[in-house]
Amino acid sequence: MTDSRKPSPKAVQDALAALTPEQRRLLVRFGVRRRSEREFLGLPFYDIAMGPDPMSGQARGHAKGVIAIGDVATGIVALGGIARGVFALGGVALGLFSFGGLSIGLLAAVGGAALSLGIAFGGGALGTVAVGGGAVGHYAVGGAPNGTYVAGPQRVDPEVVELFASVGLELPMPAVRPPARAR
Repeated sequence: MTDSRKPSPKAVQDALAALTPEQRRLLVRFGVRRRSEREFLGLPFYDIAMGPDPMSGQARGHAKGVIAIGDVATGIVALGGIARGVFALGGVALGLFSFGGLSIGLLAAVGGAALSLGIAFGGGALGTVAVGGGAVGHYAVGGAPNGTYVAGPQRVDPEVVELFASVGLELPMPAVRPPARAR
């Protein structure tokens, strides 16, 4: 059964043949497809898929490889608008370690909005250890922290100071001082 929305390869070839050389040049500029012939774990070593591909009917490139770069990228190292992988970097990043606008990482996430079972750093951070403007976690550090142990403008728990010190880091804020008494 064929998908009636997707043109046949013959129809695409005929349409491409009808294009002027200038139209073909412009069309090629918008879509990029490159794939390594070498493989690792059954995946091409690199795959790059960006923009439309009239031959396959794709509106966006979906790259799948050890190193994947594309509009949508899936790989061990993935870079793209939507990136999924062990190390993911993108507008929306999902992975073991992720970096992006919306970042969801199993072990670590860094981004505008960061969510992780481990460490989350972001404007908004949710994780076991969360550091950000708005931070929610077991250990939360930030402007508006919420958690079991917090470090923020109103309170600094010694457990948070100890956690940071145990990995050689100093809290990025001064200790909280009691409010001055009125005279």
